[in-house]
Amino acid sequence: MSEAAIKVTVAIPTYNRADFLRQTLAGIAAQQFPRDHFEVLVIDNNSRDHTRAVVEEFAGGKPAPRYVLETQQGLDYARNRAIAEARGDILLFGDDDILVRPDWIAQMTVPLLADAARRIGAVGGEVIPVFPDGLPDWVREWHAPLAFRSDTGPIESRHSPMGANLALPKWVFERLGRFHTALDRAAGNYFSGGDSEMIRRVRQAGLDVWFSPAAAVQHQMPASRTTFRYARRHAFDSARSRVIDRAGQPGATGYLLGRFPANGAKALGFALVALLNALVFRTGPAKKALVRAWRSCGYLYQIPRSLCGKI
Repeated sequence: MSEAAIKVTVAIPTYNRADFLRQTLAGIAAQQFPRDHFEVLVIDNNSRDHTRAVVEEFAGGKPAPRYVLETQQGLDYARNRAIAEARGDILLFGDDDILVRPDWIAQMTVPLLADAARRIGAVGGEVIPVFPDGLPDWVREWHAPLAFRSDTGPIESRHSPMGANLALPKWVFERLGRFHTALDRAAGNYFSGGDSEMIRRVRQAGLDVWFSPAAAVQHQMPASRTTFRYARRHAFDSARSRVIDRAGQPGATGYLLGRFPANGAKALGFALVALLNALVFRTGPAKKALVRAWRSCGYLYQIPRSLCGKI
């Protein structure tokens, strides 16, 4: 495949999810998109399972996935490695546990391929969470499709697409830089925010952000992601990553100082709500309140660290 022919690089960062990855690659192998116009990169971020063997199962495909090992731990290190390795004009990022439709690549990239004026800086696709092991009622409200609009087009600044299904032209990275490596998850944490920080930069550069509901993917959420332990840690670390992101913006000191007492009050209030619900054996509402309390604790932990120049 000549480098000039490649229009799209499908980039799948992965870490210890070989069996989910197999399903994702199977969906990509069935794409209804010109075979000589896209490539597939699997960026292995130090997996300890059989990830490489899974990639090799698809060696006979056209195009065959290209395996790349990224030893710096962290999702955004893997994303940035994909940018460095990509030969396509557009990078289409997907999680390693998504299920895609046969027209996924086409639906995600057509707006960018048609954008000769370079006005569109990113396209996000719909992300539909699915729960093969069931969904407990107490976490249901935190898992829903994005539903930003019903047709393909630009979205309001209050909306930010998810990195699980996100396409950007390569020239955006050349112009604005790559992903912020302190904001997303690595082994041992559940940080998030690298994708939303990139989207903010895109908008600050005067570029549009579009949404493609027809490019929907199913995001698999196993039982391990619906436990109280996971929800609590995810809430805590997500709050920390938001503080780290905000600390790099103008007016951060005053904003963060104002958020500190507010989150102290929230933490105490949600903890009290959790206790009252536990006393009357309403375990679901008690768990939800405790998760919200832990989110506020994430702010309380990270704000002084960021104000003192620590991550």
